[in-house]
Amino acid sequence: MQTNTLKHFVSFIIVLTFFTLNNVFAQVDKDKFIVVLDAGHGGKDPGKHAKSGLKEKDIALKVVLGIGQILEKEHDIKVVYTRKTDVFVDLFKRGKIANDANADLFVSVHCNAHTSQAYGSETYVLGLHRNKTNFEVAKAENEVIFLEENHEENYAGFNPNSPESFIGLSFMQEEYLDQSIKLATNIQGNFTNKLKRKNRGVKQAGFIVLHQTVMPSVLIETGFVTNTHEGKYLNSKKGQAELSTAIANAIKDYKKDLDFNVGNHIEKPIADTIPTAENTITNVVFKVQLAASSKALDPKPYNFKGLKDISRQKVGKLYKYYYGYTSDYNQIQKLQIQAKNKGYNTAFITAFKDGKQIKVSEALKTEKK
Repeated sequence: MQTNTLKHFVSFIIVLTFFTLNNVFAQVDKDKFIVVLDAGHGGKDPGKHAKSGLKEKDIALKVVLGIGQILEKEHDIKVVYTRKTDVFVDLFKRGKIANDANADLFVSVHCNAHTSQAYGSETYVLGLHRNKTNFEVAKAENEVIFLEENHEENYAGFNPNSPESFIGLSFMQEEYLDQSIKLATNIQGNFTNKLKRKNRGVKQAGFIVLHQTVMPSVLIETGFVTNTHEGKYLNSKKGQAELSTAIANAIKDYKKDLDFNVGNHIEKPIADTIPTAENTITNVVFKVQLAASSKALDPKPYNFKGLKDISRQKVGKLYKYYYGYTSDYNQIQKLQIQAKNKGYNTAFITAFKDGKQIKVSEALKTEKK
């Protein structure tokens, strides 16, 4: 009897220990900055390829594994892969992997191709195509869905060949756009300044794989496999190591910016002189966004260089910090200048209606009081 009791007790302790450890490990993962690395294509889908035999899927995988190897050395970063071998993964499953991991970033790595000797790197965030070239790049990547089973059901009839299908794609990622642009800018900066490679810029296009994610996300076209010299570089150990290092460092710099409460936004500077008359907009509230951070700072003046009237809002896994609260657009412009004078050089104006963020241009179209 005592033996059975002891067995039950030992079993209970083992189960309890296992449960406790699982909770501890889950908490550790939760505290880490989670990066999902996505090697484009794979398996039956070779992606772009050149006459020399180079395949996008192979280069993308090697670069991604290199990025992961660097990031995994950081104690506060957890890396999740959509694939680590030469296998085919549906586009919607790649996004699901990132969403299920509650990731902070999604980084998809690809290679480009062209009938000419075009070369250089470019990094995309989700948005509407600004020109035909961007559409063709997105179209080529999105046509992968035709290799998937039940693609019409999984993508609600989305057609990569139809420009109309892309309208509305960007809405899901709009709240993460400024962070996505920040990361994309970091990546292109490293390619240009560190590796001395041709900078084809940060661009927007309707990539399905980015649309599936609910976090800051980018898609990197590392170079052209069809360019004689660049193709060799992409396929070399030296080239892949340099690309992996440049991308990994860009991710670490992005994280460091968040950790130190540094915001970034691309916005034209406002005029130094603001009209004194009121410019009140009906049912709209304006705020100045100071920063976006992974840290939950107390919205007190001592944390924001003496600025008062600070508010905090959690969006996904990021905390956004705002200064001011007014329906007067002229007043919010003055507050923006105050914020910049305090050192928040990237502070920008945001607009809210019925509790939801809207574009400032849309807010200004609203009928005045």
